[in-house]
Amino acid sequence: MATPHNNARMGDIAKTVLMPGDPLRVEYIAKNYMEDAVCFNKVRGMLGYTGTYKGRKISVMGSGMGMPSMGIYSYELYKMYDVDNIIRVGSAGAFKDDINLKDIVIAQAACTDSHYMSLNNGGYTQVDASQNVGYLYGDYNLISTAAGKAEELGLNVRVGNILSTDSFYTYDPSDNDAWKRMGVLCVDMEAAALYANAAALSKKALCMLTISDHLYKSEKLDAGERQEGFNDMIKLALEVAWTQK
Repeated sequence: MATPHNNARMGDIAKTVLMPGDPLRVEYIAKNYMEDAVCFNKVRGMLGYTGTYKGRKISVMGSGMGMPSMGIYSYELYKMYDVDNIIRVGSAGAFKDDINLKDIVIAQAACTDSHYMSLNNGGYTQVDASQNVGYLYGDYNLISTAAGKAEELGLNVRVGNILSTDSFYTYDPSDNDAWKRMGVLCVDMEAAALYANAAALSKKALCMLTISDHLYKSEKLDAGERQEGFNDMIKLALEVAWTQK
């Protein structure tokens, strides 16, 4: 059942998959939070592991950076490996002034400047910030479960809309001003593609993001702080994954 990007066999991957962008974070989650974790994929260095968390079978696999990469890996998990739920655990840059480093954002919806959707969903695309913005939505059950689990764990999370962009670097910082005015909380580069694939394939998806930098303040986490600062989000994602059959 191998694909060009994944050499797992049917049954190697759980129904629920945690999906960070960085494959090294995949290894970190597998080795520090899961029991009996077994590596099912190393193609292109995009690691994937399946193990157990509190006795429940859960997988974790990298998505890489950007919507084309997330689009490939999430599509194959949903379509070829019959995965039901994907929970993205990633990083984001904050727009809103009252969002701080290491805060966790639960993305109820993602708007985007990408043409990923127009290429893969019958011509449908999202429009830019200067027009009426459409959104791609996460699964309500996963979102509400995450919010409830966060309260149980004593974590202060924000639930709201995010931007998924195709461009990490911008020549004009004011490009972000329109998104900020509309109340968009933060920006990542993968969530919209994940939510689009889930909608197209009648699957479920959730994106949770830890704020690693702020686009309107001179604040950012270094590599070590990113690794340690994401632990609360990882624990929250695993608790949500544990609730899924």
